[in-house]
Amino acid sequence: MKQDHSPVLPGDGATDYARYMRLDTLLDLQRRPAEMLHRDELLFQVVHQSTELWLKLAAAELTEAVARLRAGELAATESLLARATLGIRLVTDQLEMFRHLSPADFQAMQPALGRGSGAESPGWRQVQGTSRQLARAFTEHLAAQGIEPATLGRPDPADPVQRLAEALIEWDERVSLWRTRHHRVALRVGGHDPGGPEATMLAKLAGHRFFPELWRARRKPSGAPGDEFPAGHP
Repeated sequence: MKQDHSPVLPGDGATDYARYMRLDTLLDLQRRPAEMLHRDELLFQVVHQSTELWLKLAAAELTEAVARLRAGELAATESLLARATLGIRLVTDQLEMFRHLSPADFQAMQPALGRGSGAESPGWRQVQGTSRQLARAFTEHLAAQGIEPATLGRPDPADPVQRLAEALIEWDERVSLWRTRHHRVALRVGGHDPGGPEATMLAKLAGHRFFPELWRARRKPSGAPGDEFPAGHP
């Protein structure tokens, strides 16, 4: 008996897959060849558009994580944070595509970008805002439990608060690695002056932490056993 594969969902597209994924709209979001100043505009747009999608997902996971943390559901918070963190890792990994984009090619397409800047990313602004909310919610949770952040420097797999602190550190680190990679791409492909204002701003952002108290808790006192690294070592 022949199986019926005709679409049942509403919308445009010859298949339910196309309709659910809204492929007609999705694949029409990039500039057409006749509109391009340079063929690598497709590469540039795909990387940035997919970045916005991953950031949208990460922000959604962080928003839910804040709600779960305020409800005292630490395990669920940790799981959601892990998903958001993986999204940032994937965003970072896809920057490797820019190894195939030379400074000359980028300069050729730059007029098509107008005055656009990654600093205008709505996805990143959402992630920043929800990260700050998460930091406040975690601080409030510690205060309610009578826990000092300084005591969270020694990970304990049996302690849900310690595990969540580790997940927050991992989030901070992944965001920092993404910013660092972005900074390097700006220098390598964008032709930014390493000492110029744009490159300097990106370098400073790479050192930002949403949970500085957790990083301070990990520092060993000077001269403590195992303190092999000099002051200022990362």
